[in-house]
Amino acid sequence: MTESIRVENATKEFTLRYQRTFKQVSVALLKGRDISDTFPAVDDVSFTVKEGESIGLMGLNGSGKSTLLKMINGVMRPDSGTILTRGRIAGLIATGAGFHPQLSGRENIFLNAAILGMSEAETKRKFDSIVDFSGLAGKFIETPVGNYSSGQFARLGFAVAIHVDSDIFLADEVLAVGDRPFKKKCMEKMQEIRDGGHTLFYVSHAAGSVRKMCDRVLVLDQGKLAFDGDVDEGIRFLKYDDASDNDPDGDTDEDATDDELGADI
Repeated sequence: MTESIRVENATKEFTLRYQRTFKQVSVALLKGRDISDTFPAVDDVSFTVKEGESIGLMGLNGSGKSTLLKMINGVMRPDSGTILTRGRIAGLIATGAGFHPQLSGRENIFLNAAILGMSEAETKRKFDSIVDFSGLAGKFIETPVGNYSSGQFARLGFAVAIHVDSDIFLADEVLAVGDRPFKKKCMEKMQEIRDGGHTLFYVSHAAGSVRKMCDRVLVLDQGKLAFDGDVDEGIRFLKYDDASDNDPDGDTDEDATDDELGADI
């Protein structure tokens, strides 16, 4: 089967600076103190994803999930190693990414769609469907998005991303905000993408939704790939299955837990 994503020894480092002003830096240097330090957000990570696979990317906060997703999306480049992708990539990697706060929802649909690779003609053809999915018809779509709530940002961003004809769909923080009906609609739409044979890369702390959406789990731990394999084993590796221990079917209690977590990323 054709590979959609190949990651080989990818590493991305960031710099921590301990002083903010020139005076503070000068004093620290005179006293022989460190003024900065680097740390690997993603550390020598390697894996491949076949076309049509549904991958759940999991890990504790700060483990490097969002950084890895941004490198796959091309927003960031690895400092070393290589990341290769095949086909068109779409998705929501941050709530409100690609929006201009002073432009209306209507204008931002065209702006965000262009960033994701859609032509103006394609956006016009899908415009009504995008607005209908977002639930922001009427006065909201003509309002500057700077006045939107975080939930409305998520609605509009996901609505645009989900209408891109993509080969790889990335979902990060997509369900972190928004009401329950919208989250359900998002999950149903992502299931359509998965069932259509597209590659899905889904980041979530919610064990129940990962079980429903994914057939493989990657777990990052302090930037390193700590686990790559079966979904249930990956969830147990993270010790995220405690809520389902008393529920053989793994549905009711787990779904309730997902709702309480808000599918937080």
